[in-house]
Amino acid sequence: MTAEFAVALPAVLLLLALLLAGSAAGVTQLRLEEAARAGARALARGDDAGAVDVIVRRLAGNAAASAVASDGEWLSVTVSDRVPGAVGSLVPWTLSARAWVRGESAGPSAAATVPWTGGHQMQGLTG
Repeated sequence: MTAEFAVALPAVLLLLALLLAGSAAGVTQLRLEEAARAGARALARGDDAGAVDVIVRRLAGNAAASAVASDGEWLSVTVSDRVPGAVGSLVPWTLSARAWVRGESAGPSAAATVPWTGGHQMQGLTG
């Protein structure tokens, strides 16, 4: 019985490590998505990139990086960070999330935004 336990223990520990790394990645992805949405809402209100970075770091952590981009009337916030933990430090595992929103200058219909409808995009109401 001891020999079987000694053979099975490394496999059980590896499975546990993979489960913990997967849950850490899931929690990190949720934090990044929330930070990207909050940053996009701040952009829609007219805040500058510095204020967006403060919001992103407060929600996603100090190690998170944010980038603001403009594509015509659409603004986007991309937030990325590495997965924490032992597996995240061994494997360069970087996650990211992006949220899009129409800026205030796009007209009255651009001020309203809808929540996530799937994927990693926030869309303005039209019409």
